[in-house]
Amino acid sequence: MEMKKTIIYVAFICITIGLLFTSCEDMFGDFLDKQPSNELTKDQVFSDWNTARQQHLDTYNFFRNGAGRINSTWLDATTDLAETSFSGGVKLSFNIGNYYGGTGSPELIETWEHFYRGIRKCNMTLEYIEDVPKDPTDSDEKYIIDKANFVSEARFLRAYFYWELFKSYGPTPIVKEVLDPDGDLLTGYSTRPSIKEYVVDFILSELSECEAGLMNYEDGAKAANAGRISQPMARALYSRIMLYMASPRFSGESGVTWADASTASKSFIDTYGSNYSLFKTSDATGTAYTNAILRTTYQGNNTETIIFRNSVQIGWSAISNDTPVGEGGNGGLCPSQNLIDMYDMADGSSPFTQYDATGAPVYSGTLTPSVNIVSGYSDQDMWENRDPRLASTVLFHGVSWGNGIINVIKGQRDNPVGNANATPTGYYVRKYIPENVLSNVHSGRSYRNWIIMRYAEVLLNYAEAMNEANGPTQEVYDALDEIRHRGGITGNVTSRTDLTTKEALRNFIRKERTVELAFEEHRMWDVRRWNVAVEALSRPIYGVEVETGGAIARKMVQTRPFDQKMYLYPIPEAEVWKTNIENNPGW
Repeated sequence: MEMKKTIIYVAFICITIGLLFTSCEDMFGDFLDKQPSNELTKDQVFSDWNTARQQHLDTYNFFRNGAGRINSTWLDATTDLAETSFSGGVKLSFNIGNYYGGTGSPELIETWEHFYRGIRKCNMTLEYIEDVPKDPTDSDEKYIIDKANFVSEARFLRAYFYWELFKSYGPTPIVKEVLDPDGDLLTGYSTRPSIKEYVVDFILSELSECEAGLMNYEDGAKAANAGRISQPMARALYSRIMLYMASPRFSGESGVTWADASTASKSFIDTYGSNYSLFKTSDATGTAYTNAILRTTYQGNNTETIIFRNSVQIGWSAISNDTPVGEGGNGGLCPSQNLIDMYDMADGSSPFTQYDATGAPVYSGTLTPSVNIVSGYSDQDMWENRDPRLASTVLFHGVSWGNGIINVIKGQRDNPVGNANATPTGYYVRKYIPENVLSNVHSGRSYRNWIIMRYAEVLLNYAEAMNEANGPTQEVYDALDEIRHRGGITGNVTSRTDLTTKEALRNFIRKERTVELAFEEHRMWDVRRWNVAVEALSRPIYGVEVETGGAIARKMVQTRPFDQKMYLYPIPEAEVWKTNIENNPGW
């Protein structure tokens, strides 16, 4: 397609790998927060190696940061894991069944154009990079290697963007040419492929084929390349998608089995397990689990993170929307009692007697699930002796945080009368919030990269697929124990007499996956691939009231609608009008 008259927006990044930069913040990740500073035509961009390289690296901007990205609300606040204290965002779209609601547009509507624009940039690299002249300062060998690497990166990124579209909308038109950015981006494309054609034949094939041309682990792990796609990332994403394709919602059409999915996860563990591992260092700044989320590969030696959106350091403004009101924040993401009830006891026993296929305890029409008496659990001490990951994820009444102690008694520090942003659930979020930012009158700074995939997920993928393929095995128990012991649980899964069948272990793994990966944008898609989204996302959201004197009472916070058509988002109306593409069922 002739593009000479088309303006290409290029975000000029301040890095050139291997040159004079020394600060990680001024290296690779810095370009992600920069705005386009110039406009060049296609011919201008692809007639110079450095500008072509810059336009390719700008594609990484299409990795989204999940923290508050839906009009300051989080995707997990559309699930049973949380509610938002804000009046807009997901509260007035997803949570009332309004999938055309403007407050949810960054997720429901803009996802479509966002990723198709990212795909277009990938297609530009793939179509034009071969003809870009060599930089005079590069050797012929470097020129050839870099071109091959850019092509492989573009193929990975394009596959990832198509995968993100699939999760939201199902199979969408596959575009491999450069389309006009000022047009509808889908002129002539309205055919929707099958799941097998879209995911197995295209996305998974792209990931398999591009892996060899990507940077190896050693090069990708260098600080100057932080965030760049390397070979392990392709293998990891492949394993995730294989797990999805083996899941109940997709296996019939994909042809992928649980044995295939377990092989894919085991392949990553066997090939790259010496490079990646669960982060197990705790210190004065946080538990090992906390540090696994907040430390980076280049500052803190975090060997758990595999794929991430590399960003610059953040300050108070980046976390104020999700900080307790008593600390001067705006409340924001407020975990639900539903989530709290999914955490086991610290010794590894279960506080409740029965769990369903969503991984949640069974409420049977009451506010409190049936208690497992031998666990020692009591509603009046519900946060005591629990899985330590609870305290690393959620701020609850009485815990020290920032410059005070969380107090959600009505009229007190974190639940003042008349403050619309006070927590509706009785909880605030701790995970993904660097506490050191709160020091020195909120003047601290910290890295907080958005994690797309980490090693704990690979272990969970393997455990789930292995259990579904073979039932309970020692390999499944070992993978789960590795994760739980890192989190601080003392007991072993093998000691649990209630987890000896495939069905019981299935529900346990789903629960374990939910608490380990809470607020990392997994729950929304997991309940869909398990075919239990209606059950999980239409249940009431629960919270607590802490009374004067400390008594704890459960309460219902919100009821939410969710029906079968909501498994997929509606294709944005503008795209349907322009292209006459078939919309998703029910919309």
